[in-house]
Amino acid sequence: MNNRAGCCVSFLAIAILAGTSVFAEEAEIEEVTSSASRSDKPLSSQSGNLTLLGGEELSFVKSTHFSELAVRVPGVNFSRNNGQEYLASIRSPIFTGAGACGAFLMAQDGIPLRSAGFCNVNELFDAFTEQAERIEITKGPGSALYGSNALHGMVNVITPAANTDDGRLTLEGGAYEFIRFNFSKGVTAGNHGVRAMASITHDGGYRDQSGFDQQKISLRHDYAGDVWTISSHLSLTNLDQETAGFITGKDAFKDRELAKTNPNPEAFRKAKSLRYWSRFSTDISDGVRWQFTPYVRALDMKFLMHFLPGQPLEENSQTSIGFQNGFYFNEGSDLEVIAGVDVEYTRGSLKQTQEKPTEGSLFLRTTIPTGKQYDYDVDSIMVAAFLQGDWAIGERLHVVGGARLEYMRYDYTNNMISGRTDENGIACGFSGCRYSRPDSRKDDFTAFSPKIGLLYKYHDNHDIYVNLSKAFRAPQATELYRLQRAQQVADLNKVSLKSIELGFRGQQDDISYNIAFYAMRKDNYIFRDSSFFNVDNGKSDHIGADVMIKVDLSDKLSIRGNASFARHRYRFDLISGGVNLRGNDIDTAPRHFGSMQVTWRPIRSLKTELEWVHMGAYYLDPENLHEYEGHDYLNLRAEFQIMDRSEFFLRITNLTDTKYAERADFTTFTDERYFPGKPRSVYAGVNLRF
Repeated sequence: MNNRAGCCVSFLAIAILAGTSVFAEEAEIEEVTSSASRSDKPLSSQSGNLTLLGGEELSFVKSTHFSELAVRVPGVNFSRNNGQEYLASIRSPIFTGAGACGAFLMAQDGIPLRSAGFCNVNELFDAFTEQAERIEITKGPGSALYGSNALHGMVNVITPAANTDDGRLTLEGGAYEFIRFNFSKGVTAGNHGVRAMASITHDGGYRDQSGFDQQKISLRHDYAGDVWTISSHLSLTNLDQETAGFITGKDAFKDRELAKTNPNPEAFRKAKSLRYWSRFSTDISDGVRWQFTPYVRALDMKFLMHFLPGQPLEENSQTSIGFQNGFYFNEGSDLEVIAGVDVEYTRGSLKQTQEKPTEGSLFLRTTIPTGKQYDYDVDSIMVAAFLQGDWAIGERLHVVGGARLEYMRYDYTNNMISGRTDENGIACGFSGCRYSRPDSRKDDFTAFSPKIGLLYKYHDNHDIYVNLSKAFRAPQATELYRLQRAQQVADLNKVSLKSIELGFRGQQDDISYNIAFYAMRKDNYIFRDSSFFNVDNGKSDHIGADVMIKVDLSDKLSIRGNASFARHRYRFDLISGGVNLRGNDIDTAPRHFGSMQVTWRPIRSLKTELEWVHMGAYYLDPENLHEYEGHDYLNLRAEFQIMDRSEFFLRITNLTDTKYAERADFTTFTDERYFPGKPRSVYAGVNLRF
């Protein structure tokens, strides 16, 4: 075993010792979550697979990208691409391709950021993570209140309520022209509260022509009356990003001059979003509360697909309207029940256009003509019914069970000539054009997803939990209608995942821990085969363990560490590159990764943290012939209270100036390719409270 793996194993050993030591008096767990029930409940009452990033931690870390938060959560690995782009992993490999985002549900205040069939791999950049009250991460299938896309996990960003008069202003700057301004102010009057928030960011980019500007504005109103409780939230976001592509060549990330270059200076991404929701809650009878949440969203994005031959421009948009409707029975009693219906209607569109002639081989130039390549609209409707119960059988045992029945329908309209021709209907050589447009059609999917969990308090503040669940996701619109080559119809079924999880958590004196073991089996997962067909006969196994432990060594010094151990493997026969993939590791699926934070408070007004980030080795291709060696680096953070209402903060990322890759990949056209990590970078700023 190498040193990196040995360090990770040590976390597991310490956590097991913590769980078997002499029990102490019970300590109250006060964290509150809402992902599992769409209402605030103690984290201690949840059956297992939920991790919380609280407001104090978010304010201290001051992440410039969500990946900086993800490293603090076991089982979660967000691979930063460039700018605000990323690829996600939650108890899974890093997925790529049209449906990569379909494995995860990204939400804000419990409402998905995008419609179920119209996800985007970078959609979390629309969420207000900069000033979130907390971020809740569900690992593995979520509760029965969430359906398609809550497959491998869920990220739910909770915005602050408007029930206090506090205000905060944060100004910071740092490496590569990074400047950020955050503002938040709440005002209350009687039963009403209003909160305005804004975040404005400019980043010049470490690499050539790779900066971005991003603006986010949020307005929230809360009303707490004798009969009704009403909250409303409006948010608008804008991202204008220059994008840097992969650098290529074996270990190219180790060459600092090469790492700064941008092979695709023409690439860009522009994304705008508007979201609004209102949540109405009232007691309609004794022991029955009704909660109704209507919402709308309007999204628009365009980006240059620099990673494809010919570099076409994609323009996509969606407008959605829907509601979440739930009845809460006997809240706070030994038997709580939630029942409800969710409905959503979406109109989406996608257009792909290539202006310049394709460069490269005769085959590419012949099969990828200029002009429009796709132009389609999709109307979708989702209707779901759910039922979830929480039964306290005794003082120590809780049973949480639920089920969801969901129906999705797509109505696809092709606005071009069908088939694999150019936009004028002229056939390409070499048997046809690369891009294929199916005839207008309708598709529908129905899925049933049951879940059950047991939570047993086996001694004071120590729990054991077991979760069994079956989750699903419908095919994404791009998987069904954005076809290639000879494929005229993508006859895809829903992706399903069965999961079992066993966990232990608790607190003993100055030690707290959470250990989870899981096994998941996925069927009908969708991938593009060697004929460039979208097919759904993929099967995979996912077995692993997540560990988190915190030790308070004194009132001034504490250590927290998390480690993830997993094997993600193909379990079906597919010959690729002359290799049968059955039993191989899925590419970009490290077997171990994690982080450790050492926090020191020498005096009350000063808080410091040294963070070690570890990434294990992983294969770059399904054939397991090429590998990234992994990496380790350190971050340093400090916050000093200047006066009662102001702090100065400093952070140094990649303190050791390690040469590493945020993401490594391999293709037969480019060989190894990388998104290089930033060198040592310094950031500083001030917090002002008023």
